[in-house]
Amino acid sequence: MSAHDHDVAIVGGGLVGASLAIALDRAGVDTALIEATPPGAMPEVFDQRNLSFADATVNALEALGVMQKLRTPPGSIARIHVSRAGDFGSVRLDAGDYGRAHFGKVVVARDFGEALEARLGELAHVTRYRPVRFAGFADGEAAVRSLRLADTAGERLLQARLVVGADGTRSQVRDALGIGSETHDYGQRLFVARLRTQRAPDGTAYERLRDDGPTALLPRGDGHYGLVHGVAEGDADAVSALDDEAFLDRVQQAFGWRAGRFVSIGPRSVYPLAKVVADATVAPRAVLVGNAAQTMHPLGAQGFNLGLRDALTLAELIACSEDPGSDALLQAHVERRREDRERTLRFSDGLARFTANPAPWLRPLRSLGLLAVDGVPSLQSLLAGGAMGYRGDVPELCRNQA
Repeated sequence: MSAHDHDVAIVGGGLVGASLAIALDRAGVDTALIEATPPGAMPEVFDQRNLSFADATVNALEALGVMQKLRTPPGSIARIHVSRAGDFGSVRLDAGDYGRAHFGKVVVARDFGEALEARLGELAHVTRYRPVRFAGFADGEAAVRSLRLADTAGERLLQARLVVGADGTRSQVRDALGIGSETHDYGQRLFVARLRTQRAPDGTAYERLRDDGPTALLPRGDGHYGLVHGVAEGDADAVSALDDEAFLDRVQQAFGWRAGRFVSIGPRSVYPLAKVVADATVAPRAVLVGNAAQTMHPLGAQGFNLGLRDALTLAELIACSEDPGSDALLQAHVERRREDRERTLRFSDGLARFTANPAPWLRPLRSLGLLAVDGVPSLQSLLAGGAMGYRGDVPELCRNQA
């Protein structure tokens, strides 16, 4: 076999890339983590948005020693309440009905980034290259992938038996591999902020659906809610220009009064909503995970949870293989991830389109659907299992706590 610098090279040090590096270190795999941000800085993804971790994700991150590094306690999602403006009926799920204390946890992305950074500093088998930019692939032998890495001093080559593209929705690794993607713009913008209400969160996560997008409240561990507020793309500039009082009033009117009166709002961020799904997730000695493989509508909060299951399945396979980039391993990864990936993508995209469609004839169908799910235990169980991350072939770390 040709000489190589590392067994695995991960391009991207965000949520999924850093988590994968920690999982590979646990298995003793010689890993390179290629990051665009310098030491002491955080990738942009680690901002004030609120991450909803499914129960399976919490299990895995506890086993990897990440949850223990959080400086702020996460919020627990003990109940889920879903309704739609203009439709009757609602879906209510209680974790206690399934013998669970919670469906998952709510973590601020910035806090999670700091916890990952603290854990990365303890690893023995991960070499971090930063700040460098992935500049493409170079010709090399079949047993390795040669990566071109650029920094202020110029370019250098790094060789690995497997390259993992964990570099986000606009993945340069995906482009360099010549893998196309399917894109759908939902025509919405998503506002994210910290929200304080007159009543402290009680463990209920709310999702209020409307024609122009969802409004969700996620119970944080600091006594606030994490707000997610969708607006039509054409209204985004006007909503951005609102002062805090006017913005709070808009959100209150969109959401209603289930959580009490809205009192204050923190700094707001806004993001476009689009689905981007790679045509393939593997190529010779390369694999895509996380948003590089699939970026989905945040309705249902499945994006990071699905991406982490991508990464942990890959880590499991690599830990049991002599060659991390073999065709057999990559095909096994595709097969193991197929059901979870396809079902989660269908659920997220279908729910986003169905609930945002303003056609009057759909309202009775949606109302009947809400009533059916709320009243049929088997349908509730399917939703609860998906919410907790137990869908398809679940990685071992997701099933067992540390």
